[in-house]
This record gives sequence, C-alpha cells and structure tokens, in this order.
Amino acid sequence: MTRIVSRVIIRAAPAVVWQLASNLAAQPEWMRDLVAVRFASAQRSGPGVVMECDTRIGPFRLTDRIVVSEWQECRTIAIRHEGLVTGTGRFSIEPDLVGTRLTWIEELRFPWWLGGSVAGAAARPALTATFRRDLSRLRRLAEAGVQAAHG
Repeated sequence: MTRIVSRVIIRAAPAVVWQLASNLAAQPEWMRDLVAVRFASAQRSGPGVVMECDTRIGPFRLTDRIVVSEWQECRTIAIRHEGLVTGTGRFSIEPDLVGTRLTWIEELRFPWWLGGSVAGAAARPALTATFRRDLSRLRRLAEAGVQAAHG
C-alpha cells in the first residue's frame, strides 16, 4: 500500500474551505489531475455518492470509480477508490490559529500486474507533488474568496 499525506494551512474559515472541498462536481477547478467528474448516483453530497472520475497524472490516465464512505459536515470526507487503483482517501478540516488546516491522506493499492507495491513506491513522488499542488490551488481559491468578501 502506498500512503501519501499532504497538509496545508489556509487563511480562511473552515466553512469557506469546506464549501470548496465538498463541492465534488467543482473539484477539477483545484484538482488539476482530476479531468472530469460524472455522478453515477442521484446524490451529489454525503455518504453513498458514487462518481466516475477521469484522472491524469503525467502521461497516465485512468477512470477512477469513487464512493463517498463518510461525510461529516465541515469536518471530513472519506472515499473508497474502486477502480484500477484501489484504496481510500480522506480530507480532514480542522480550525487552526490562522484559519484552517486541511489534511489529505490517500492509501492506494496498485494492481499486481502494474507492479503492485513497486509501482506504488515509484508513483509516490509524483502523487505527493500533485496533491501538494492541488492543495495550493485550493488554498489560493479559498484565500481569494476571503479577500474578495473583504475587498
């Protein structure tokens, strides 16, 4: 299993960060590796949402089936990856002295025929860099929204 942990401090209230992070349809705006989201369930938020997500990391493209397994308003979104690469992901939002701390944890399993744990280890640096860039974009969007509101 490949585990990736990314964190960012955002100078915005947790509710502002939650509004951006929990808008699943709009996640491609800040997750540049997420090309498209198609809902396979009538739900658009909360546990039980099912999505087909077209993902691109470098030259690699895949469709990831994602199921939301946990949803705690303004706190946590947890998902299961049920596509080619399986595993779990979790966003956790916590108040911080300057605003909000968002932690993103992914635990991914690559299929044996793609190299399994060796592929996961090889992919870790690219995935870590991608997730950090994604969180930087989310931070910029949240902080720009706060600036515009006080502008």
